[in-house]
Amino acid sequence: MSEARIDLEDVSVRFRRYNMRSHGIKEAALRLLTRPSWTSSLDKVTDFWGLRNVSFSLREGDRLGIIGHNGAGKSTLLKIISRVYPPTSGKLTIQGRVAPLIEIGAGFSPELSGRENIYLSGTILGIRTRELNARMDSIVDFAELGNFIDTPVKYYSTGMALRLAFTLATEVIPDVLILDELYAGGDVAFVEKGNRRLDSFVHSSKILILVAHQMEYIERFCNRVIVMEKGQIVGDGRPADMIPRYVAHMRGEKGVFGSELSL
Repeated sequence: MSEARIDLEDVSVRFRRYNMRSHGIKEAALRLLTRPSWTSSLDKVTDFWGLRNVSFSLREGDRLGIIGHNGAGKSTLLKIISRVYPPTSGKLTIQGRVAPLIEIGAGFSPELSGRENIYLSGTILGIRTRELNARMDSIVDFAELGNFIDTPVKYYSTGMALRLAFTLATEVIPDVLILDELYAGGDVAFVEKGNRRLDSFVHSSKILILVAHQMEYIERFCNRVIVMEKGQIVGDGRPADMIPRYVAHMRGEKGVFGSELSL
């Protein structure tokens, strides 16, 4: 089996924002009578960079934590590596099976039951029906759903959907595991149980990429940290070095990461 690896070379992602003007009744009537084109209702079109010239490489054994304030580009970077977004420029090379646990549970069909969603999502994750049949009881038990497993997911609480999605997503150990704020909405008891499950899951995957605002997760699971600001990497190093510098920066200290933060 080939070695798992990830390489990003000057990867940039550009998004386009359409800013619509709001109109009063009189102006709307006038515009209707004069029959302007639809595009004339646009105030302006703005391009902005979600990522700019991002480069790094990961090899087997790497456990990468990505930190930065909201809007720094962390989730965009994960979606590039998960192939949700294509790069606008640059080169992305991935070798190995990728399991992205981002926007967890977003792929569930609300009209289907929990059991039916297990088969649907499990198939997408590459788990065979025979394996799902064999694991069904353990999945339901770990997710703590009991008789609710045959209830449509649209009636689940946020916590119930989260438990089911997390349990299913961690049934198969991937080459590359991508986690994004996994426990948002999770209750304390399940977070503890999930942490124990993640311990073995993380150590069994070949490469880990983790985004978290809780520094304890970064310290617990990662051996390398990237700090992001305005879609760029401004720090890259050991957690023991990067985390204190990031905390100092968030407290308002100047020049923590050099002049790059002003870009």
